[in-house]
Amino acid sequence: MKSKELFPGMFSRNAAAYQRRLEGIMARGEALGRQRLIELLAPRPGMRVLDLACGPGSLSKPLAALVAPDGEVVGVDLAEGMIALARAAGIRNATFEVMDIEQLAFPNAAFDAAACGHGLQFVPDLSRALREAHRVLRPAARFAASVPLNGGKQRPWVLLDEVVDRWLPPAPVAMDQAATRTTVADPDVFRDQILAAGFAEAAVEVIEERVHWQSAEQLVELCMSWWDLASRVEALPAERRQAFIDDAIATVRREHPGAIETVGRNHVAFASA
Repeated sequence: MKSKELFPGMFSRNAAAYQRRLEGIMARGEALGRQRLIELLAPRPGMRVLDLACGPGSLSKPLAALVAPDGEVVGVDLAEGMIALARAAGIRNATFEVMDIEQLAFPNAAFDAAACGHGLQFVPDLSRALREAHRVLRPAARFAASVPLNGGKQRPWVLLDEVVDRWLPPAPVAMDQAATRTTVADPDVFRDQILAAGFAEAAVEVIEERVHWQSAEQLVELCMSWWDLASRVEALPAERRQAFIDDAIATVRREHPGAIETVGRNHVAFASA
């Protein structure tokens, strides 16, 4: 299976749960990768900003507030369910379109800045996506992207993985993902790929995030929307799904009976056209 056959449908089906988890993290000020992205873009009133792989508009909303009253945010995503939620958010100076970020339907030099919050890792042709971002930016415009790194060695995730492996079939594999995942995981290679797309300068930072969960119940419930878990839970018959969730909660709660803190890392890339 290829990325564009797997991810748009899966994210559409889980869009509401994804939105609930992400907006809670952002509201608590814990989405430091995305916050750093906004700082680096430095959006100002009157700017026209492109939000690539915008999801339900969680990043578009603060960007739109910063470019108001006469600026605009345009969000694009391949998942129709995500775009539906973004439109429903009623962000006055933002519009949203179903669109492939490897093939943007915009003219050259159409935007003053471009952002991508946790989306580039899903792009099968990263070079093409970066070239498209560069093409639609005006000279000297800014581009910033946040990409999550694997934090699966922490104990809550190890415990959850043990339950997942007991109950669920293997996660579907997108056969065209390996090159992109390898690139964004290496800051030097990631930077070089951005420069090769035509950007004048580029840098990649490592940003650590600490996320707090009220309980094992909350952690398990909200993590059901993660793409690799959601795609496997969907394969369970309905009558077994709740039993899996109950087992996951009990397993995590045995070692973490109260509030839980998890630590994640992001690569945040910044470039100028």
